[in-house]
Amino acid sequence: MPSSDRSEFGEYLRRRRAAMSPPGPRGGVRTSRRRVPGLRRQEVSDIAGISVEYYTRLEQGRAPRPSREILTSLAQALGLSDAERDHLFRLGGEPPPEPASPATVIRPGLLRLLRGLDDTMPVTVHDGRLDLLARNKAAEELLGGLTGGGRFERNIAFQAFTTDVLARLLGDEGAERFLRTAAAELRMALSRYPGDAYLRALLAELAATSQSFREHWEEGEVSASRSAVKRMRHPAHGWARFEIEVLHDPERDHWIMLYTPQGDE
Repeated sequence: MPSSDRSEFGEYLRRRRAAMSPPGPRGGVRTSRRRVPGLRRQEVSDIAGISVEYYTRLEQGRAPRPSREILTSLAQALGLSDAERDHLFRLGGEPPPEPASPATVIRPGLLRLLRGLDDTMPVTVHDGRLDLLARNKAAEELLGGLTGGGRFERNIAFQAFTTDVLARLLGDEGAERFLRTAAAELRMALSRYPGDAYLRALLAELAATSQSFREHWEEGEVSASRSAVKRMRHPAHGWARFEIEVLHDPERDHWIMLYTPQGDE
C-alpha cells in the first residue's frame, strides 16, 4: 500500500545511499578522504539526473511527492533490486511498476515440490500469459499430453478453444464453464501486459479461427480463478472430484494449481 510518510521515504534514501560503494580513486590515488560511508548526495543526484538541491529535500522529507519517473531514476541510481525498488515506490506514494512479462524460469524449490507430490495430487504451474510451464506426473496422468502444435501449444486458452481435450476431461457442461473462464483470464492477462506481442498474436489467432472464442470474448468478462471444485474424468480411474486451489507467485507471475482429490464418483 502506498505511503504518504515523507520522513520514512527520506530515511530509506539515506540508508540505501550509505550502503553503496563509493567510486574508486582516479588513477589509483585517492585525493580526499570520506568521513561518511557510501555515496555523497551529489553523486547520487548526478547518477539519477536530478539536482542535488531537490535530492537533498527528498532525503529531508521536504519535497513534494516524487513522480514515477523520478522514483525509477532513484531506484536505478541506488542499484536497488526489484523488491527494494517496489518498496521505494510505495514509500514514495506510488504503486510499484508492473513487470514487463512473466518470468520464464520456475523456482527450483517449486519444481522439487511438484515432484514430491507425484503420488499425492496433480500439480501444474502456468504463467501470467496462461502458458503451461510445468506439471508433475500425477497431472500428466490426469490431463493427458498436449495436443496440436505450433507457437501456442502450451497455452491453456489456446488448448481450450482449439482442441477436444475439454469435453473428454470435463464433460460438456464443465467444458463450457472452462471456456468462459479461459476467455476471461486471457482478457485479464492482456490487461496486465497490454503491449505483449505474444498475447496479441494469440488473441488474433483465436479470433480468426474459433467461433466459440469470439462468442465468449464478446461477453467482456475478466477473472482470475483462485479456487473451484471440478468433476474430472481420469483416464484410468473414471470420474472423480477435485478441489482446486490456485497459489500465486507475484514476483514471477507464476500460478500454481493444486488438484486435491475428493474421491471417485
